[in-house]
Amino acid sequence: MSRNPPAQPNVLDQRCESRQALERVADKWTALVVYALLAGPRRHGELRRMIEGISQKMLTQTLRSMERDGLLERRVFDRIPPHVEYALTPLGTTLSEPLVAICQWAMEHLPEVQQARARHAERV
Repeated sequence: MSRNPPAQPNVLDQRCESRQALERVADKWTALVVYALLAGPRRHGELRRMIEGISQKMLTQTLRSMERDGLLERRVFDRIPPHVEYALTPLGTTLSEPLVAICQWAMEHLPEVQQARARHAERV
């Protein structure tokens, strides 16, 4: 009996698991964590101070999801008090170029977006 070869991933197909990967990398908190970890490993508290507006709960959830998906690693150092650091994995590092580009785009084009929003608000 011949089996069909596995279908190529297609994010436009609602049944394709690649959508889960897209959801992870398209999440704003993931993008900001990647951006914050580009300079090297950080502790939870450092990340929380760097990423303004993220709650402790959301940061913890994002870090756990990123670890599960192989984007970062959690390192526990045997110290008193315990010391935990988060660092991008090689897979997570592959996100640096596209996510940094998106972050830079957002900062660079903010005035244009604000103008478009203002024009839209006037029409509505």
